[in-house]
Amino acid sequence: MSGPSGAERNWAEWQPTERATLCFVVRENEILLIRKKRGLGAGKVNGPGGRIDPGETPRQCAIRETQEELGVTPLDPEWRGELYFQFVDGYGLQCAVFTARGCEGNAVETDEAAPLWTPLNAIPFHEMWADDIHWLPGVLEGRNFRGYFDFDGDTMLSRRIEWLERGRTPDCDAI
Repeated sequence: MSGPSGAERNWAEWQPTERATLCFVVRENEILLIRKKRGLGAGKVNGPGGRIDPGETPRQCAIRETQEELGVTPLDPEWRGELYFQFVDGYGLQCAVFTARGCEGNAVETDEAAPLWTPLNAIPFHEMWADDIHWLPGVLEGRNFRGYFDFDGDTMLSRRIEWLERGRTPDCDAI
């Protein structure tokens, strides 16, 4: 691996290759996940999301991507955190994470994703990215965070998670 490892990287000066979002819709005791069909993470289970378009805010992106991937509109997405990923091949991704309390419409399969309404106590972490198990449970409890990860393909090489104080969240439309 060239360059500094996650423990040595100066994340404050790090710049991503791309910026994206994830949106986890929760209703009652279920979470709306997807099985991704194409692109980064194809075959894995995740939340709907994708790249932020020029001029688009992270919140707008989270709504648009959920609509495109599943045909539903998340209700009042709330910022929960930021993910910072550095891959050994040089690709870097910054991802804003949102949760929504329900959605309008019925989730449908698209060319990008198959919907998976999943009980909160049965989230298939073994089919997800290796970092998810370290932060998603806290997010579902209503906590905010920042997570820093190094990956080699699907293999997580390093991780650091910072849980943020309640009430100290950035204006996610300015991120």
